Amino acid sequence: MSQMPLFAGTSQSVLVNDELGRITYTADLVPAEVARAWFAELRESVRWKSQRRRMYDRDVDVPRLMAHVRLDPEEGPTLGAIRVAAGNVVSRTRVAFNSVGLNFYRDGNDSVAPHNDDLNEIVEGTPIALLSLGATRRMTIRAKEPPRRVLNVELEAGSLLVMSYETQLHYTHGIPKTKEPVGPRISLAFRVTQADGSGDYRPARARFSSRLKSRTTGHDDTLQ
Repeated sequence: MSQMPLFAGTSQSVLVNDELGRITYTADLVPAEVARAWFAELRESVRWKSQRRRMYDRDVDVPRLMAHVRLDPEEGPTLGAIRVAAGNVVSRTRVAFNSVGLNFYRDGNDSVAPHNDDLNEIVEGTPIALLSLGATRRMTIRAKEPPRRVLNVELEAGSLLVMSYETQLHYTHGIPKTKEPVGPRISLAFRVTQADGSGDYRPARARFSSRLKSRTTGHDDTLQ
């Protein structure tokens, strides 16, 4: 049986490249059949968790499932799809990522609110690389200062979005809810985190404005 190639055409588009940072998008980092195989493995094998967030006077479910994996060798065995995907992303970016945060968007009701990554958790100067699997979802990237440039990027299966460290100072990014019929999606967010970092990675907005608690099931449609 022939082996599936791990790299596709890898044509890169530069979305932002100025004093505010650099954002690139590669629509075809891996072929469609590889992306489908990775999605199937991660959907069934990852120990997905939901979390609860304090909003006003009640706890509500975060509208997506999450997981976190350290890529350090001493952390023990890693799922094959994550290990191979990490190797591809490292080869493409030439960055030695040591952490991957996984998000499972089950349908159009699942989302993540506009945020920037917590720079206290990330090694200064290192980028964030986002690999998408499953259904295409739109990411909205918005500048924090006027004229507040807005980019809407359709994150396709097998694509890679790379945001420089500086973009987290000047832009927010998020996955809005959609009423359009859409299938499930898994994202893998690769980061270089501080050596003493531990546990699940959370966006800056969630870490500093909310109290999160682990739970096993459910989500709330009103929370982005």
